[in-house]
Amino acid sequence: MDLKIIDVNFFTTEAIASYLIETGEGPILIETGPDTSFENLKSGLSDLGYAPSDVKHVFVTHIHLDHSGAAWHFAAAGSTIYVHPVGAPHLVAPEKLMKSAARIYGDKMEELWGEVRGMDQSSVVALEDTQAVSIGGVEIKAIETTGHAGHHYSYLIENALFTGDTAGCVMAGGPMIPATPPPEIHLEKWYASLEKMREISPDIIYLTHFGGYTDVGAKLDAAEEKLQEWSEWVGERLSAGKSDEEITEEFGDYFRGMFEREGVSEEVYRKYDLMAPYHMNAGGLIRYWKKYRLPSS
Repeated sequence: MDLKIIDVNFFTTEAIASYLIETGEGPILIETGPDTSFENLKSGLSDLGYAPSDVKHVFVTHIHLDHSGAAWHFAAAGSTIYVHPVGAPHLVAPEKLMKSAARIYGDKMEELWGEVRGMDQSSVVALEDTQAVSIGGVEIKAIETTGHAGHHYSYLIENALFTGDTAGCVMAGGPMIPATPPPEIHLEKWYASLEKMREISPDIIYLTHFGGYTDVGAKLDAAEEKLQEWSEWVGERLSAGKSDEEITEEFGDYFRGMFEREGVSEEVYRKYDLMAPYHMNAGGLIRYWKKYRLPSS
């Protein structure tokens, strides 16, 4: 596989990767990053000899804006956008997606994510689980890997798996952590997705946040261990009657302390705080516990 990693430089390096794969029918992309880094992605494409209009096929793992927010630029230039069927309607009409994101990001929406426009229905292809698409001699297989989101695919090409957010985040030599934002975290589905990845047994996993790793088993185990650890931490405090605000504040100290214990520099910590900030991780896990684990009142 002829693969190039394009760092879209989302306010910093090594935070969001877009993957370009050469085929006999031109390049395909996996992940676009957000609208705010589209000019950087366009520059990265130019360095490889391409314009956005040369990319006829774009695969997004899910519709969170750090993964698909710039996809509309490619659709407008004639690309086909491939996505999970649950996510497809929100690429065509993104109003509900943007309203949901605004509840999380508030007045930082435009600064972080920029503009998101809808796409023509004809530009969006909803793939089925295990469906394979062959483009220029390269086969891309969609693998449903929900848990982080209910509209999440990983993509298998040869024996490389592009994992979106399901296999976690590892940036600039820092630790493996999951990203657990609201509103769709479901840990049992996430654990099943990690097990599915183990059964596929790829030679390498490519994380959107950030890069390729061949120690696949260790990375998947680390992601699952951290999910379990964080979930138990949040669950204990909810069961003890602490408020969401108290738990979130305490989780901020817990989260920062984890990086300090591992000797992570402030520069690297800021990358994690940008892509998976503590208050979002706490919020997703609090919502999961209240919805699925705590007895209803």
